[in-house]
Amino acid sequence: MSDRFLFWMPTLIWATTWHAILYEIGDVPALYSVGIRFALASAMLFVIAHWRGESVIVNKNIHPWLALTGALQYGLNYVGTYESERYLPSGLVAVLFSLMIFTNAIGGAWFLAQPISRRVVIGGCMGVTGVALIFWPDIAATNANPDAWLGIGLGLMAVIFASLGNMLTLRISREGMALVPLLAWSMMYGALVVLLIASLGGVSFHFDPRPSYWLAMLYLSAFGSVAAFLLYFKLAKRQGPARAGLMGMVIPVIALGVSAVLEDWRPTPIAALGIVFCLSGLWSATRQPAASLID
Repeated sequence: MSDRFLFWMPTLIWATTWHAILYEIGDVPALYSVGIRFALASAMLFVIAHWRGESVIVNKNIHPWLALTGALQYGLNYVGTYESERYLPSGLVAVLFSLMIFTNAIGGAWFLAQPISRRVVIGGCMGVTGVALIFWPDIAATNANPDAWLGIGLGLMAVIFASLGNMLTLRISREGMALVPLLAWSMMYGALVVLLIASLGGVSFHFDPRPSYWLAMLYLSAFGSVAAFLLYFKLAKRQGPARAGLMGMVIPVIALGVSAVLEDWRPTPIAALGIVFCLSGLWSATRQPAASLID
């Protein structure tokens, strides 16, 4: 698979999950929906590993690292995200997650000895600015919110957990563990962490009988979790987590396009300027003499 495919396919998938999550809103608490999502994704990955003939038997010394990876990447990351959205509009949370370009770059330098590219930093700054412009009305609305800083803190914590999960996945993969069983175990542990938090927090489970809920759940599990994370980490292994993190400034642009078609969203002039910044930032970050992601 080409690097362009590995970049754009998970980007397109994750951009559409924003709309799919709308069908998850209902009687089932968000924590249980997340737990079910990653439990299903884990089961699918174990089946794929068996089909590919990859062993899922792991040395007992590796399990604590897999549990930590799952807890950070698919557990605490998602809990922090959902909790931050209790205090912040989703647009500002999207801005915070676009900062993964930088946390991934720093993590790659510290944990994987990968140099930080000046182009990625400059392009990332342009992209984060673009995402902020796109969601400027949401950001401006936080001025009257006394709990805004709590939400920002939770969101930044989720970003750091996600980046740490990225680094751990790549380090374990470097040690020789195949990616499919690695993600299968990590997502299983992540699901267990989320469901445990929901249970200990006294969150009651409610079954949602709507077909739309379960169709969305299958899409989020099969495509938003299994396919997207497999492709994302393949790209991160090839080009580093900072380059893979550039998805964070393109996903909101595509998601808004989906919203324009399916939810009647209409762009404002400042949002259009933000889209230009995002795309220019991507071009700047990936421009190089050899073939780039956007050629």
